[in-house]
Amino acid sequence: MQWVTNKMAKSGFVTLAGCPNVGKSTLINRLVGSKIAITSHHPQTTRNRIVGIHTTPERQIVLIDTPGVTNYKAGIEKVMTEVSVRACLDTDLTLFITDASNQDFDFYGYALRKLRLADCNKILVINKIDLVKRPVLLKAIDHFSRLGGFKQIIPISAKTGENVHTMLDEVTTLLPEGPKFYPDQMVTDQPEQFVIGEIIREKAFLLLQQELPYSTAVMVDHLEEGKNGMLIIYADIIVERQSQKGIVVGKGGSMVKKIGQAARKDLELRLNNKIYLELRVKVQQKWSQDHRMIEKFGYGSK
Repeated sequence: MQWVTNKMAKSGFVTLAGCPNVGKSTLINRLVGSKIAITSHHPQTTRNRIVGIHTTPERQIVLIDTPGVTNYKAGIEKVMTEVSVRACLDTDLTLFITDASNQDFDFYGYALRKLRLADCNKILVINKIDLVKRPVLLKAIDHFSRLGGFKQIIPISAKTGENVHTMLDEVTTLLPEGPKFYPDQMVTDQPEQFVIGEIIREKAFLLLQQELPYSTAVMVDHLEEGKNGMLIIYADIIVERQSQKGIVVGKGGSMVKKIGQAARKDLELRLNNKIYLELRVKVQQKWSQDHRMIEKFGYGSK
């Protein structure tokens, strides 16, 4: 990919911030053209800064997908909010993502107050416009326009792609001129084991829905190459109580088997390799309230 050498070439770091379950991860996956962030209807599934990289001849946008901002005072939820705020402080531009179908505007109040701490350009992105009629969308635009503090307010659908190119063009105008930070074909800086763990965790959420406790983590123990180039992956699903382990394992191991089968399909597409996936379910009591365990499982350390 030939990098433009005139003044039109832009590069910079952009944070995607907002409340839980507004579609930040879906948007970042669309922008990089590959699944690197977990997507689920279960809120607060993103737990760490996930770097995605969108590159064209005219621009390179390094995207930081952050956990949803909440007003929880302790445990992993507090850590995740701190991760989100730090990301906004460290980047050239923040995209604050909202959900067009959620007309409870007080829902965004705490996150917006936190966002004001970030001294950078801000664009408000109203996502999920495919779910609402025009009058509902106009009401949201009017509300956020009166708040001020945003360079632009842009309605999009991360799911369908509607108006995403317009958003990218507006982002590009606000980025500085400069060289690329990453090679053309690179779509994330996250280690392979992190992406593998996120895909496994996503399938667990999708299959178990509300039965799966939020305080569930995945640790990839190790990888090794098997016969005929097959990649063998050993990973642990971590829960906090023995009763939760029973839910994840399922009768006769049926649920953990389904999780493994669903994850393996995505992993083979993502890694372009045959996969053997060995999943175990382990109990680590109250890990989500223990700062040392939160760090051990890789959340909030960046």
